[in-house]
Formats: sequence, structure tokens, C-alpha cells
Amino acid sequence: MRRFQVIVMTVLAAFTLAACNGAKTGGGSAVLPDDMSMGDPKAKVTVIEYASVGCPVCGHWQKDVYPAFKTKYIDTGKVHYVFREMLVGGGAEVAVASGGFLMARCAGKDKYFAVNDAVFASQPGVFEAPRETLLNIAKSVGMTEAGFNKCVGDEKALLALNKRVENNAKQGGVDSTPTFVVNGKKLEAGFQPLEAIEAAIAEAQAAAK
Repeated sequence: MRRFQVIVMTVLAAFTLAACNGAKTGGGSAVLPDDMSMGDPKAKVTVIEYASVGCPVCGHWQKDVYPAFKTKYIDTGKVHYVFREMLVGGGAEVAVASGGFLMARCAGKDKYFAVNDAVFASQPGVFEAPRETLLNIAKSVGMTEAGFNKCVGDEKALLALNKRVENNAKQGGVDSTPTFVVNGKKLEAGFQPLEAIEAAIAEAQAAAK
């Protein structure tokens, strides 16, 4: 589990210098226009994950639990899955997360989750060579090096990311990652096995009948 923090404008200097939906209410959880989501928006259950692509615990969940969760619930339309960006941990973790999230947004909604998945999968090596690793991911989704540099060096986009993170932390009452909320019910922060997610979903489904 990693604690929330807000980044400053100098976090991405290593990257740049080295290279000289309408709102919806579901189960008590408001889905915001800037949220990225997958699955059926009309599903009876909404699962919100507050996470950072620079968080090792989040990366562990993404590797060991997310594939089965996605297959069973998102791909079948049983769950509307919402991902909310957070920034946590030390300097390397925050730099990776901020660069990764900026890049995912630049790649577009259709590639957002693919970029996130790739950043998660690049742990722990990405912490040793963040710029090189993220640049390779950017190229894999069709971005040029010039486009990548412009993306991660965009101060306006970075300020918008900070604002999203602050809003996510405040409105969701979240200060660590990963944190899961199932139809408005917050699970204990930290790694959640699939069984715990399934139990929360089953409870929400029963309440929604």
C-alpha cells in the first residue's frame, strides 16, 4: 500500500532534460467526466479502483488479480470498472506514475488502458530507467519521441493531472493505493485478492435486485 501525495512541476524534468464521459451515478458512486472506464456503464455494479501505475502493490494486483477480474466481470458486462489516477510513494514511483498517466492520456481513450497495463507490466525495471522504458511504451502505441517529450513536458496537462489526483483523494476519501470501492462501499486499502472483490460484488448485486 502506498500513500497519496501531490507532485510538483519539477518531477518530470528527468524526462525532458534527458532528451534535450457524462457523469453517472451508480450505487452511490458518481462517475466523473474525466474518469477512464471499461465495461457496461449500465451495469448494476460499479467498481472504482484508485491506483497508481508507479505503485508496486498496484502492479502486483494488476499482474495477479486483474486479468481474472477483467475476464469474469468487465468483459461480461457485469461490472462497470472505473480507474482513478493517484500519485504515491517516493520520487521514482511518482515520476513513473506521472509520466505514465500523461502518456496514457496523450495516447487517447482507446489506448489508455493498454498504456497503463504496459507501465504496470514494466515494473520493477521502469524504476531504474523510467524515461527509456516509458519512451519504449510510447513508441509501441504509435507515439514518436518528439511526441512523447511534448506529452510528458506539458505543464498544463501536469496541472490537470494534479487536480484530478487531488479531487480523487478528497472526494473519495482515499489516501493510499490500491483502494477499491464497490457500489459506494470502500474496501480496506491495500492488495485485495479476487475472492474479496468477488464477495463485495456479490453483496452489491444482491442489494441491487
